[in-house]
Amino acid sequence: GLVIGQGRTRHVPSSDEVSVALHDLGGDGPPLIFVHATGFHGYCYRRIAEYLHDIRRCLALDLRGHGDSTMPTNGRFEWAGMVDDLCAVLDTLEIAEPIDFVGHSLGGAVILNTELRRPGTIRRAWLFEPIVFPGFDQQSPSPLAQGARKRRATFESFDAAIARYGSRPPFNAIDPLVLDDYVRFGFRPHDDGVTLKCAPESEAATFENADGTLFDRVAAINADIRLVGSTDGDAPATFAPRAAEQIPGAVYECWDGETHFGPFTRPGRAAEGIRTVIEG
Repeated sequence: GLVIGQGRTRHVPSSDEVSVALHDLGGDGPPLIFVHATGFHGYCYRRIAEYLHDIRRCLALDLRGHGDSTMPTNGRFEWAGMVDDLCAVLDTLEIAEPIDFVGHSLGGAVILNTELRRPGTIRRAWLFEPIVFPGFDQQSPSPLAQGARKRRATFESFDAAIARYGSRPPFNAIDPLVLDDYVRFGFRPHDDGVTLKCAPESEAATFENADGTLFDRVAAINADIRLVGSTDGDAPATFAPRAAEQIPGAVYECWDGETHFGPFTRPGRAAEGIRTVIEG
């Protein structure tokens, strides 16, 4: 079973010669696996995990090209490759029975795709605005990818990056401890200071490879899922209720007044919701 030491990171081989970083976020009990949003990493969920240490062994992976995981050598950022990454973690942990998951944005889509590939993977899941919506036009330039390519990658120091992110939306709204983890575990020392581990090009490629087929396939999933959405008016929020309707066994919950960054803004609220779902 679980061979990773608390507070440690181990590396797991995946497809496309990717080495997947698997972080132990602490706690005792059956495993609870966190899967992150595009451009983020597993340690962003550490503050949420701390609230759940009494009931779950909290683990988080970094998907390919993110955090401490390596780039696919062939540049393959298809979301099926991200499913390979999660399956590699499940195999390494020797998990054969259904377990609990937390997914955010891309991470929620990866968890649902993993359940489709391996029915019976999910025992219970708490998914915040998973990317499950129909009709992607992959031909047009993705505004999210264009934004990612313009992201500033290098700062003079960790503290400079934290100050810069904390001074403007959307990061100025997130919990300061979460912002600290995002920067300290999401940047690495570099000649000129610190630089993003998830390169702007990797983030852009992840957006560009979004899986437009998932919406039509999730109807095959019959699992206990809480699908949480915000009211920020962006696509993940507007499609969250429809995604929940598509999945037998899913229940929709609205976080009024929150945004797509809800789990980072309100880690305590997220943990409370997760606890309710997995103890339900």
